[in-house]
Amino acid sequence: MLTLHTAPLVLPVGAEPVPDGAVLVDGDRVAAVGPYEKLAAAHPGARTRRWPGVLTPGLRQLHGRWLLTRCYHPDPREADELGTAPISGPALDELAPDTARMAGSVRRGLQRMLAHGTTHVGGPFPDAVRQSVVRSGLREVPAGPSTADPAHLDPFADGHGLPHTVHGPLTVGGPADLAAFDVPDADALTAEGAGTCVATVLGGRLVYRRR
Repeated sequence: MLTLHTAPLVLPVGAEPVPDGAVLVDGDRVAAVGPYEKLAAAHPGARTRRWPGVLTPGLRQLHGRWLLTRCYHPDPREADELGTAPISGPALDELAPDTARMAGSVRRGLQRMLAHGTTHVGGPFPDAVRQSVVRSGLREVPAGPSTADPAHLDPFADGHGLPHTVHGPLTVGGPADLAAFDVPDADALTAEGAGTCVATVLGGRLVYRRR
């Protein structure tokens, strides 16, 4: 099925921004990027998903291995006691979660990455963690250099702009990995961060939607 993801501003990266733009997705691939009205007229049978703010390529989380193996992501039922932020360092040593508890943490960590517009995650991972990464659909990539606190779910915490934080540009024929953020432009996205994510699409599938 063809799906048009549309937003007030599409930021393909590597190409000019498209006001009132859209990304046409065919299966797991990008079929077109352009003005919404033009694409909608050319594909009248396409399903339309409308998002506020900006639509960008999915983000790359360089701290994936650290976040999944050296952090604990509290269960919502533990929020009163532990808070909601990833726990690492001495606090993690004191908590000393067992294997089963860490397995739940990995699943929650992956879900929270998706909720930050992440589609690509830096490895490599131990086998048990890699299985969860594969099941989530997130794409494993080399970690690469990074400068921010590794216990941070926001890929923009490294201080880079959008071109250096996305997995790559949105291109026709490329993977339909994209995210929507409720901000007016790229500068606001960099400043306010990936916590503004309202939707994440991975391989053409809507894998996160803010409720």
